[in-house]
Amino acid sequence: MKLSLKTGLSFGLTSGIITTLGLIVGLHAGTHSKIVIIGGILTIAITDAFSDALGIHVSQESQNRHSGKSIWESTIATFLSKFVFALTFIAPILLFELSKAILICVVWGFLVLSIYNFIIAKQQKKNPWKMVTEHLIIGLIVVLITNFVGGWIATIFS
Repeated sequence: MKLSLKTGLSFGLTSGIITTLGLIVGLHAGTHSKIVIIGGILTIAITDAFSDALGIHVSQESQNRHSGKSIWESTIATFLSKFVFALTFIAPILLFELSKAILICVVWGFLVLSIYNFIIAKQQKKNPWKMVTEHLIIGLIVVLITNFVGGWIATIFS
């Protein structure tokens, strides 16, 4: 896979998982509302995908060592991977009772993150379990903090 596409896919997929899970868990803790969570996912899928794609674009332009074509490849790959992956979290919300759907989303996100990181570590001849564990711990911290913050917001503003 071309480096520019790998950059966009890696960034978009990882950001799509962590950002969307944080949003889902936080909104669930704060509202327990399917409509609010679905609205949040759609908002993340659109605005954060554009934001991250622009961030990758500007970052690569600032390095002045990438061609215009590779910059655009990374930009588009970032947008599409973040957009598409964030949308995958809607299916469990629509299909299951909300508490079960949240658990399914967390398992789904952590599973995809684990598989992707395992593949990357193997390609780089690094210890896959170390990389997977490190990134899952970061994801878990995000989920725990957003759950706490969502519950705290519900308590303060309800």
